[in-house]
Amino acid sequence: MDRIDANRRLVKRLLLGAVLMFGFGFALVPLYDVFCEVTGLNGKITNTGPVAVTQADTSREVQVRMLGINNEGMPWRFVPRESLIVVNPGEMRQTAFMAMNPTAQQMVAQAIPSVSPGEAAQYLHKVNCFCFNAQTLAGGEQVEMPLLFTIDADLPAHIRQITLSYTLFDISPAATATTDAGAQQGGSPI
Repeated sequence: MDRIDANRRLVKRLLLGAVLMFGFGFALVPLYDVFCEVTGLNGKITNTGPVAVTQADTSREVQVRMLGINNEGMPWRFVPRESLIVVNPGEMRQTAFMAMNPTAQQMVAQAIPSVSPGEAAQYLHKVNCFCFNAQTLAGGEQVEMPLLFTIDADLPAHIRQITLSYTLFDISPAATATTDAGAQQGGSPI
């Protein structure tokens, strides 16, 4: 009987361990978001939409490097129109990224931004950005995707260079599934 009781205790401990690991994995995403918000790491941009126009600080210049990156398996050509922009804090700047779908079929993409150094993310305000919406391109289609941004005049003086990178993901399967589900329920597609 002792061996059966020992096995039951072991099974209970293993099940408890599995439940705790699942719970930890489930809680990891919100914990990571809180960690990033508190420490300023990961370069998540939270400042989007309209912004109050301020006087540009012409005594300072900040270099903004633009990067376009394709996620694995994404065949589009995706590049910034300008790879380096010199900006005065408080100045509104407009640029664009160029995207081209070299495939024969329509594809839907979503751009996810990241800012480096992470401390600068809270000072970068995207007023209008192609990353706010999914981008649909027909096969062979090319498009210029606009970006309107400003850097807050309160940007710390030690930050002289910011890298704004966008990673482009193919979300065609998810967009198709959403469109199909909407059509089945009588709703409108994306």
